[in-house]
Amino acid sequence: MADRTLTWRTHGTRRRSTHAWRVRSSAVTVAAVVLAVLLVPPLTQLDQQAVDLAAKLRPPSWAHLFGTDDVGRDLLLRCVYGLRVSLLVGVVAAVVATVIGTAVGALAGSLGGWFDRGLMRVVDAFSSVPHLLLGIFVVAMFRPGVWPVVISVGLTHWLSTARIVRAEVLSLRSRPYIDAAISGGASRRRVTVRHLLPGVLPRAALAAVLMVPHAIWHESALSFLGLGLPAHQASLGTLVQSARGSLLAGDWWPTLFPGLFIIVPTLAIAGLAGAWRERLDPRRRSELTL
Repeated sequence: MADRTLTWRTHGTRRRSTHAWRVRSSAVTVAAVVLAVLLVPPLTQLDQQAVDLAAKLRPPSWAHLFGTDDVGRDLLLRCVYGLRVSLLVGVVAAVVATVIGTAVGALAGSLGGWFDRGLMRVVDAFSSVPHLLLGIFVVAMFRPGVWPVVISVGLTHWLSTARIVRAEVLSLRSRPYIDAAISGGASRRRVTVRHLLPGVLPRAALAAVLMVPHAIWHESALSFLGLGLPAHQASLGTLVQSARGSLLAGDWWPTLFPGLFIIVPTLAIAGLAGAWRERLDPRRRSELTL
């Protein structure tokens, strides 16, 4: 029995140390991404649109750390500019989707009854359509650009937030202090604004952070399909799309580095969001510290 207890403690210590290492590495990665996006474009002397056909498809070197693309443009600078666009789209779209989802979920949970059932049926109807397909339909109505992509992602990613906020509102409505506020004569609007919304804001903020990686992938997919940003504007999706011919010719770097710029930052953001979620949910935290 003592040996089994010691084994559990050792296993729990290893899990905690592994979890702490993941959180620290995610934080360092996110900080490095933010610094690169903010500092690399102003400090560099290169033009990300400058074409140099004499230097096309050069492999990584000290002159070009990520190599060059098929028209001789510096791939590191192009990836940084593409990541800047992807982060802009991801953050703004996540905020838009969170505002819409929070409003819908709070209204459904606080009003209840037929209004709740009707809103949830609308959410179920939108959920039955794949996000990418619905996003393509929205983007197709506008000219290529950043804001159509933001609108597309924002209008297709609020559904999960609405469900989360509604569930949290329904949970809060059963708390004693809500009953006390209603018994004291507080109106439904006052209870919602003063008690329910502050209680769901941490969950809504967490949903927004978790939505940023999904929004970045969504923007990259639209740009890869040629429906996001214009072809001349740096985007991680357009960089991967334009490098397909180079990959078939054996030049791996124009595809590898934009792909890493999509995967690594999104995994780091998701890692930080996961640590935040464990702090909000004591049961998850207790499971991780066994």
